[in-house]
Amino acid sequence: MDEQTNKEVIEMLKKAGAVITDSHLVYTSGKHGSVYINKDALYPHTESSSRIGELFAESHKDLDIDVVCAPALGGIILSQWTAFHSSKLKGKEVLGVYTEKDAEKKQVFTRGYDKFVSGKNVLVVEDLTTTGGSVLDVVNTVKNAGGNVVAVAVMVNRDPENVNSQMMGAPFSSLAVLKAEAWEEADCELCKTGVPINTTVGHGKKYLEAKAKTASL
Repeated sequence: MDEQTNKEVIEMLKKAGAVITDSHLVYTSGKHGSVYINKDALYPHTESSSRIGELFAESHKDLDIDVVCAPALGGIILSQWTAFHSSKLKGKEVLGVYTEKDAEKKQVFTRGYDKFVSGKNVLVVEDLTTTGGSVLDVVNTVKNAGGNVVAVAVMVNRDPENVNSQMMGAPFSSLAVLKAEAWEEADCELCKTGVPINTTVGHGKKYLEAKAKTASL
């Protein structure tokens, strides 16, 4: 990870109001924590979104890439901008595709996009990794569709000790790192001390609704 790039990415996120600290948050993984990156706050700013794609493209310019793939929804924006800038750098068309969640919450290709990755060199990108589960799901989906995953890259890695190349089974990198602990509900100190859950960002609202529903049964 390049320190200058790390600083640039974090500054863009902060400028967009995307970095939230000292709160009780529920992540996509279901784990709890006190730091949250609301990446959706970044995407309305097209210049910043384009710059993230450009940084992904520049950091992988020496690889032979045919397709950029990312998980919906935010990943759609990243895959498009990364493919756009990769096309300019390489002087050829690099496609941008995405996976979507099925009924079992697994990342799958719909819309016939699997045919664009079969037999192709694929760069998998993602905005954030907390546990790395979602992006690993995309990696496996690309492989199952016959694609060759040449690299995996994320905008911000929140657990660099565990989310790495070994986990992904492919070269892995991040533009920035913002470490944040994530706890299982049973181990969450914020729950134990009664800190209210943030229902504005993250999955806190869904979490509380599901908890209330379970309690009423």
